[in-house]
Amino acid sequence: MASAQHLKQVIAAAERVTAFTGAGISTECGIPDFRSPGGFWSKNKPIDFRDFVGDASARRESWSRFLKLRDEHLDVQPGRGHIALRHLHGEGKMPQLITQNIDNLHQASGLPTEAIIELHGNGTYAKCLDCGVRYELDWCAAEFSASGNCPLCPACGGLVKSATISFGQAMPEAEMRKAEAASLSCDLFLAIGSSLAVQPAASFPVIAAQNGARLVIINRDETPFDQFADLVVREDIGSMLEAATSA
Repeated sequence: MASAQHLKQVIAAAERVTAFTGAGISTECGIPDFRSPGGFWSKNKPIDFRDFVGDASARRESWSRFLKLRDEHLDVQPGRGHIALRHLHGEGKMPQLITQNIDNLHQASGLPTEAIIELHGNGTYAKCLDCGVRYELDWCAAEFSASGNCPLCPACGGLVKSATISFGQAMPEAEMRKAEAASLSCDLFLAIGSSLAVQPAASFPVIAAQNGARLVIINRDETPFDQFADLVVREDIGSMLEAATSA
């Protein structure tokens, strides 16, 4: 198994790091990995974006689930992995970070918003699907509680949805372009806590590696790209990143 010292040496040798994070970096914070066996999606059929738009009952179920999960994770704080990556950014080593997560924990760690590329959106607020106006979740919860239906945008009457990318919803084009640029500009790509099984997000480690960057995968389980990685780490993410980025 790779040691924290080995990982530290690899990071120290790099000039420009791009990190890519998945659910595994947040599990120590109390947020479950929804895709693992026994996880949320194994017990709850995902609600497709087209169903959200076209079916009032699907919208009600979506908001009911979302607000329940929000209440369960209101007090979640960033973990050691989030803090370690913030340190890398502060040292000028990691200009940008790509994340599949919607938990806002990278922002909460102190990593600047402009350094974070959110591929799957953000679950700490909502947006109107028509005009794009932002709404805070406390307002959404009050509206849903009062009517039992999906909140409607006071500005244009459109459907209000959590600012996350649902199954069947188009990926954000601007964020995808930023992620590709970050993947092509680095000489070390750190894939952290991701199964690397969800496309198109999982393409970015490949893009980086094919462009000559060293690829390091830090994950509890095997991934489809382990065989192409320069280093594979299957140790605790928080412990490894904390040790590898310490002074």
